[in-house]
Amino acid sequence: MIDKSQLTIESRFEGCLLGLAVGDALGAPFEGKPADDITRQYRNAQDLIENPPPGELWYTDDTQMAIGVAESLVKCGRINERELCKRFAANYLPQRGYGAGAKVVLEAMVDGRDHKALAANHFPGGSFGNGAAMRVAPVGLMFRHNQKQLWQEARLSALPTHVHPLGIEGAQVLALAVGIASTTEAFDRDEFFTNLSDKCNSLEYSGPLRRAAQLSDVRNLALFGNGIEATSSVVTAIAAFGLSPYSYEETIGNAILLGGDTDTIAAMAGAISGAYLGPAIPNHLLENLEDREQGKTYLETLASKLCAAHEKITKTGQ
Repeated sequence: MIDKSQLTIESRFEGCLLGLAVGDALGAPFEGKPADDITRQYRNAQDLIENPPPGELWYTDDTQMAIGVAESLVKCGRINERELCKRFAANYLPQRGYGAGAKVVLEAMVDGRDHKALAANHFPGGSFGNGAAMRVAPVGLMFRHNQKQLWQEARLSALPTHVHPLGIEGAQVLALAVGIASTTEAFDRDEFFTNLSDKCNSLEYSGPLRRAAQLSDVRNLALFGNGIEATSSVVTAIAAFGLSPYSYEETIGNAILLGGDTDTIAAMAGAISGAYLGPAIPNHLLENLEDREQGKTYLETLASKLCAAHEKITKTGQ
């Protein structure tokens, strides 16, 4: 077991970004599959981790958009909507698996059209999907020592694409989970889930988080959902971490075995786990993670830059 008292802040930042990318990439081949299909192939989480699908691990839009958030924070020290949208547009590759609604908004950003109107109206009342939550982990790292600012910056990071309160709050809850995990030495399940649930505005999150605190059997993890809605995935990812806080492998493996939105749930769970455990990702998965352009090496460098930006705002009290 890793001695977390010896972890550096930078190693937690790196663990978070790489943990997100590996969870995302490992979950991607199973996206949309029913849990029964996956469990017929793999006995348990460890079996999945030890025998992943062959070939290189390629991340999806989850990681690509999280990279944009991190790049924006490195440059601005906070969420700046103009810079954030610029990064989203510059990084946008449709083949990364963006959803139909996200494509509409992001292509408007690329073309310089009114993406805000599309974000507000493409879905009635705005999207309450998990797209804002899947990318928010860098916000949780950046503002880990200021929960009030973290909550506000997570909201701002969601707004370019998500204006529905539940889509926004999903991002805020996930960011807070990352922030708490990255500052925790010894995991206290009750304290962790109480801190999260007490911060929530809606029963759609506070209720499931309180139930997740009592979760002891991985077979009940599916009760929290496996869908693309933030309310059917954010708490699921947090609960997967809460079940196995000392094992990155168990955390993302259990998330993937649920089926459904496997890449995003594993990405969110992996980000929390990496923020807590640091460099605890199995070597064979890291070695297979894509490493071109914005691949593994870029993520490691970006984590270092984000850590430096975090330390700068911490010292200056911004």
